[in-house]
Amino acid sequence: MRKFKIEWVFICALLLTVIESSDSFSQTYITTQLKNVRVKTAWANKSAGIKKLLAEKKISLDKLEIFIRAFKTEGKLEVWAKNKADVKFVLYKTYDVCAKSGVLGPKLKQGDGQVPEGIYGINRFNPTSTYYLSLGLNYPNAADKIRSKAKDLGGDIFIHGKCVTIGCLPLTDEWIEEVYMLSVCAKSAGQKEIKVHIFPFRLTEKNLRMAIHTDEGKSQQYFWGNLKMVYSYFEANQKVGVWKVDVLGRYQQ
Repeated sequence: MRKFKIEWVFICALLLTVIESSDSFSQTYITTQLKNVRVKTAWANKSAGIKKLLAEKKISLDKLEIFIRAFKTEGKLEVWAKNKADVKFVLYKTYDVCAKSGVLGPKLKQGDGQVPEGIYGINRFNPTSTYYLSLGLNYPNAADKIRSKAKDLGGDIFIHGKCVTIGCLPLTDEWIEEVYMLSVCAKSAGQKEIKVHIFPFRLTEKNLRMAIHTDEGKSQQYFWGNLKMVYSYFEANQKVGVWKVDVLGRYQQ
């Protein structure tokens, strides 16, 4: 019986090692992605810088989680990062969005040229994009579907390379390489969903008061007031939070 117990403990330990190895950074999503020539190029160009900046922030590549948020008026896209076990995100880097389309306010239908506003997640990695590399967003989300009355809300909204857009968030090819590889690394480290928050501008009290008196802002004050809760929660806590959508299409915790 004693021998059987020792052997069983050994087998369990061996199985655990195999499972941990199969979930390790080197054995997961990045391996598949690196089979593509553009991803290989991106990794060759950006891996050293990514590792250096993460190390300065005391974040391990194999424990990486990221969060992205963008501001349409400022034309900025922020990447925040943390270790999986950490409570709070820290700012990794801010990138310029190099082309714009549409006006302030959410995307509501196909062909309106609008960049969405709200809470999204990355649901596609495209290493053979027409726009070099691209990260797809899950627009329309549940809130969009409730708030829009259009039959066709549109889709195919990406963070991508090049500097052209009809409703997307384009970075230069140089910087999409870095954001794409950070996203691949986070997924490889086990992050199930990379959240992306898109705001019309930084939703401070001052900015919101000024915006709702503009022609574009008058019709959006309730929507932006709801989005302000999402913005303010992250500003106060450096946590993404868990947000649900109510029957009116509002974000609620």
